[in-house]
Amino acid sequence: MPLSEDEQRILTEIEHQLRASDPDLARQVGETTVYSAPLKRTRLAVAGLAVGLAATITLLYWVNAIAAFVVGFGMMLSSAIYLERNIRHLGRVGLGQLAATVRSAGGRDMFGMSADRDDRGGREAAEPDDNR
Repeated sequence: MPLSEDEQRILTEIEHQLRASDPDLARQVGETTVYSAPLKRTRLAVAGLAVGLAATITLLYWVNAIAAFVVGFGMMLSSAIYLERNIRHLGRVGLGQLAATVRSAGGRDMFGMSADRDDRGGREAAEPDDNR
């Protein structure tokens, strides 16, 4: 049900008052969505999977298979369970938002990297050369 003009005016006044009285809170409320926390936990779970894989490979090479199984596989298993729970919590709409973020930024924004800078040298990212 759409808001009436009077209700929209009142809501706009409340927004302006909030921005004037507490700009930090207004910015935080504007940036936060229902899916912010599950997306952060999903990123953490994916990082846990990567760390678990690296630990497994490192332990297989330097120690033994039992240590690799207990530590590395245990980390990957717990991260996978944590990832599955967060994906269920996100639902279809949250996964759509996650997919749109990955598509628009190529996955760079998911890990806090700027999409317009080359992190190795601080140079601007190379643009494709159309004059071949």
